[in-house]
Amino acid sequence: QLQLVESGGGLVQPGGSLRLSCTASGFTLEDYEMGWFRQAPGKEREGVSCISSRGDSTFYAGSVKGRFTISRDYTKNTVYLQMNGLKPEDTAIYYCVGGTFVHEMCVDWEYDYWGQGTQVIVSS
Repeated sequence: QLQLVESGGGLVQPGGSLRLSCTASGFTLEDYEMGWFRQAPGKEREGVSCISSRGDSTFYAGSVKGRFTISRDYTKNTVYLQMNGLKPEDTAIYYCVGGTFVHEMCVDWEYDYWGQGTQVIVSS
Protein backbone atom coordinates (compact mmCIF):
# COMPACT_ATOMS: atom_id res chain seq x y z
CA GLN A 1 0.00 0.00 0.00
CA LEU A 2 1.37 3.37 -1.02
CA GLN A 3 1.59 5.76 1.90
CA LEU A 4 3.10 9.15 2.72
CA VAL A 5 3.66 10.01 6.37
CA GLU A 6 4.49 13.55 7.47
CA SER A 7 6.18 14.58 10.69
CA GLY A 8 7.86 17.61 12.19
CA GLY A 9 4.96 19.97 12.66
CA GLY A 10 4.29 21.81 15.89
CA LEU A 11 4.06 25.15 17.63
CA VAL A 12 6.81 27.69 16.97
CA GLN A 13 7.26 31.38 17.67
CA PRO A 14 7.40 33.90 14.83
CA GLY A 15 10.86 33.96 13.33
CA GLY A 16 11.50 30.36 14.31
CA SER A 17 12.21 27.29 12.21
CA LEU A 18 10.76 23.85 11.64
CA ARG A 19 11.71 20.99 9.37
CA LEU A 20 8.93 18.84 7.99
CA SER A 21 9.68 15.30 6.84
CA CYS A 22 7.69 13.05 4.53
CA THR A 23 8.59 9.38 4.38
CA ALA A 24 7.16 7.06 1.77
CA SER A 25 6.25 3.44 2.22
CA GLY A 26 5.20 1.01 -0.45
CA PHE A 27 7.01 2.83 -3.24
CA THR A 28 10.30 4.48 -4.13
CA LEU A 29 10.25 8.26 -4.03
CA GLU A 30 12.89 8.59 -6.74
CA ASP A 31 10.23 7.75 -9.33
CA TYR A 32 7.90 10.48 -8.13
CA GLU A 33 7.55 14.22 -8.32
CA MET A 34 7.05 15.39 -4.73
CA GLY A 35 5.82 18.46 -2.96
CA TRP A 36 4.16 20.21 -0.05
CA PHE A 37 0.76 21.87 0.04
CA ARG A 38 -0.87 23.67 2.91
CA GLN A 39 -4.35 24.71 3.94
CA ALA A 40 -5.24 27.23 6.60
CA PRO A 41 -8.72 27.52 8.13
CA GLY A 42 -11.03 29.35 5.77
CA LYS A 43 -8.46 29.51 2.98
CA GLU A 44 -7.89 27.62 -0.24
CA ARG A 45 -5.28 24.92 -0.45
CA GLU A 46 -1.94 26.29 -1.64
CA GLY A 47 1.02 24.66 -3.32
CA VAL A 48 3.97 25.66 -1.12
CA SER A 49 6.93 23.95 -2.72
CA CYS A 50 7.52 21.08 -5.13
CA ILE A 51 10.51 19.19 -6.48
CA SER A 52 11.07 17.07 -9.56
CA SER A 53 11.78 13.35 -9.39
CA ARG A 54 15.48 13.93 -10.11
CA GLY A 55 15.67 16.90 -7.78
CA ASP A 56 16.87 19.23 -10.52
CA SER A 57 13.82 21.46 -10.61
CA THR A 58 11.95 23.16 -7.78
CA PHE A 59 9.00 25.48 -7.31
CA TYR A 60 8.27 27.83 -4.44
CA ALA A 61 5.19 29.90 -3.80
CA GLY A 62 5.97 33.59 -3.69
CA SER A 63 4.93 33.80 -0.07
CA VAL A 64 7.66 31.36 1.03
CA LYS A 65 10.45 32.01 -1.47
CA GLY A 66 13.71 32.71 0.31
CA ARG A 67 12.44 31.25 3.59
CA PHE A 68 11.56 27.63 2.76
CA THR A 69 13.75 24.97 1.14
CA ILE A 70 12.59 21.65 -0.27
CA SER A 71 14.97 18.70 -0.56
CA ARG A 72 14.90 14.96 -0.97
CA ASP A 73 17.05 12.13 0.38
CA TYR A 74 16.83 9.11 -1.90
CA THR A 75 18.64 6.87 0.58
CA LYS A 76 16.00 7.56 3.22
CA ASN A 77 13.07 7.71 0.80
CA THR A 78 12.19 11.03 2.41
CA VAL A 79 11.36 14.57 1.32
CA TYR A 80 11.97 17.55 3.59
CA LEU A 81 10.68 21.09 3.87
CA GLN A 82 12.97 23.35 5.86
CA MET A 83 11.00 26.36 7.03
CA ASN A 84 12.87 29.38 8.37
CA GLY A 85 11.66 32.82 9.34
CA LEU A 86 8.20 31.50 10.09
CA LYS A 87 5.33 33.95 10.19
CA PRO A 88 1.84 33.66 11.73
CA GLU A 89 0.42 33.45 8.19
CA ASP A 90 2.36 30.20 7.69
CA THR A 91 -0.01 28.55 10.17
CA ALA A 92 -1.74 25.68 8.37
CA ILE A 93 -1.94 21.95 7.93
CA TYR A 94 0.90 20.89 5.66
CA TYR A 95 0.43 17.95 3.30
CA CYS A 96 3.05 15.93 1.51
CA VAL A 97 2.14 14.92 -2.05
CA GLY A 98 3.52 12.64 -4.73
CA GLY A 99 2.78 12.12 -8.41
CA THR A 100 4.22 10.36 -11.44
CA PHE A 101 2.99 12.31 -14.47
CA VAL A 102 3.20 15.90 -13.33
CA HIS A 103 2.96 18.41 -16.15
CA GLU A 104 2.72 21.52 -14.00
CA MET A 105 4.47 21.59 -10.65
CA CYS A 106 2.54 22.36 -7.50
CA VAL A 107 -0.90 22.13 -9.05
CA ASP A 108 -2.94 19.94 -6.74
CA TRP A 109 -4.75 17.74 -9.29
CA GLU A 110 -1.39 16.67 -10.73
CA TYR A 111 -0.53 14.67 -7.59
CA ASP A 112 -2.02 11.25 -6.94
CA TYR A 113 -0.85 10.60 -3.40
CA TRP A 114 -1.44 12.71 -0.32
CA GLY A 115 -0.35 12.31 3.28
CA GLN A 116 -2.60 12.90 6.26
CA GLY A 117 -1.04 16.25 7.06
CA THR A 118 0.91 17.77 9.92
CA GLN A 119 -0.16 20.90 11.80
CA VAL A 120 2.11 23.94 11.91
CA ILE A 121 1.19 26.78 14.26
CA VAL A 122 3.21 29.98 14.33
CA SER A 123 2.28 32.05 17.33
CA SER A 124 3.82 33.95 20.20
